[in-house]
Amino acid sequence: MRFALSTEQLDFAGELRKILDAGQVPAAVRAWAEGDAAKGRALLRQVADMGVFGLIVDEKYDGADATLVDLVVALIELGRGAAPGPVIESAAVIPALLQRLPDSAPAQRWLSALAGGDALATISFAPQRGIALDADIAEPVLVAADGRLTLGRLLGAAEGSTDAVPAPTAAEVVTSIDPARRLFRVTGDELIGEGREVEAAIEYAFDIGVVACAAQLLGAGRSILEQTTGYAKQRKQFGRAIGEFQAVKQQLADVRIALDLAEPLLYRAALTVESDDRARDVSAAMVACGDAAHRAARAGLQVHGAIGYTAEFDLSLWLTKVAALRTAWGTADFHRGRIAAALRAAEPALAPS
Repeated sequence: MRFALSTEQLDFAGELRKILDAGQVPAAVRAWAEGDAAKGRALLRQVADMGVFGLIVDEKYDGADATLVDLVVALIELGRGAAPGPVIESAAVIPALLQRLPDSAPAQRWLSALAGGDALATISFAPQRGIALDADIAEPVLVAADGRLTLGRLLGAAEGSTDAVPAPTAAEVVTSIDPARRLFRVTGDELIGEGREVEAAIEYAFDIGVVACAAQLLGAGRSILEQTTGYAKQRKQFGRAIGEFQAVKQQLADVRIALDLAEPLLYRAALTVESDDRARDVSAAMVACGDAAHRAARAGLQVHGAIGYTAEFDLSLWLTKVAALRTAWGTADFHRGRIAAALRAAEPALAPS
């Protein structure tokens, strides 16, 4: 069996890449990091007009009712472009979560706005310890923990308030290695649902987030490789382009191999997300994509030298994004533990001697 993306999926990725390339993403990312979301929101509006935020949303909520593979294709491109904002949460996690809840009211309340790009949403799961991305501009802000889903608010906001989010205090802001990841402490306020079905929906949505994060890591890794390869062809030492040196060639070849080997694991995770192998496959994709993107970042920094990590140089936007995303949806140890647990559970019982 040979798995390959369809012509439509490849064309969709190409059109999305054109939008991101023309959208002056580095300027939007830097403005987002400074608290000015206007450029980023304009960019994400173009992405939404392409239908990205409604890909896995049912048609009755104005979505495309597409597959997770289609969404992965889009998220790889968004990672390649280093798009700012709660893209994983708005396009993948919360649509998956709301549509799995036993009560359809939350989906009816928020999904159409998310699918159309009129709103961005964010969520904090138990492993994220009450920290949510871009909670100051998101609607809704959700908190999922202990089998309960609640509508969240920034710490410091009036309890029960659903008005505009107040200006965050220093205590509510959590610093990220990626300046464009604006993190805030949130707490649950209004109960949306609880019980075993809600808990199952939360677990499913978390794994969707892991797949989405892995896709963005793969895209970011590919972008770093492209930028580094281009730089190696131009930068000269001893009268030769540094890309002609075997040591540089070998590093970049190792990065390409790692990224190419991670890609099928990512698509397998997207295809098996409804199966009993979900936890194993999504964690395997996260580990592989995270390690490959990290390898790309290290090689990119080494080839570029000190200029690579300066804030004024665009490569730094991808380097910090990779560093932050590698642990944003669970550490490598966490995911390797899930893989090991799944493999142990699948071992046949030993016959009695």
